[in-house]
Amino acid sequence: MAQDSSRPDFWDTRYRGRITPWDASGVPQHLAAWLQSKGSSLRVLVPGCGAAYEVGAFAEHGHDVLAIDFSDAAIEAAQRELGKLASRVRKADFFALEEKEFDVVYERAFLCALPRPVWPRWAARVAELVRPGGELAGFFYFDDNERGPPFGVAPHALNAFLDGSFHLVEELEIPTSQSIPVFQGKERWQVWKRRL
Repeated sequence: MAQDSSRPDFWDTRYRGRITPWDASGVPQHLAAWLQSKGSSLRVLVPGCGAAYEVGAFAEHGHDVLAIDFSDAAIEAAQRELGKLASRVRKADFFALEEKEFDVVYERAFLCALPRPVWPRWAARVAELVRPGGELAGFFYFDDNERGPPFGVAPHALNAFLDGSFHLVEELEIPTSQSIPVFQGKERWQVWKRRL
């Protein structure tokens, strides 16, 4: 049977086997810098949170952050990592989450974990979850690789998915020194603002 990264058991196997090359073991430098420029009290969603290192950074800046994953093993890793912030992590399916109207949906290794046929649903769902004027912000993996995960996206394809509901307001190439090996040279920080 083919392995399917849209299923929780695919990720449970990887977390339990410690096969996690996407795990940065900390908060990315550019996210930390970006958080310095934001106000507080934003409502933030971190989908496909994995070990959820970023949850602490959002919480330290006064944001109401919810991290979700549908893998039991990922949730266990996140709760171990977060300690007193473990309650900020919940088992949930991104596509079935009932909450909406987030100020920020944070992207890091979530889109590239999803099989490409799911991407149109991802884009529609992000547009539902981010309030008008809110932001989709984070790190996007650009590549033309055939196999994955991670599944790279082409810039024009990401634009096509998001442009109807969002517009790009910030973009920065991530220096190789700030990327983990699996993403090196192919990662960009982007902020997409939800159209009103």
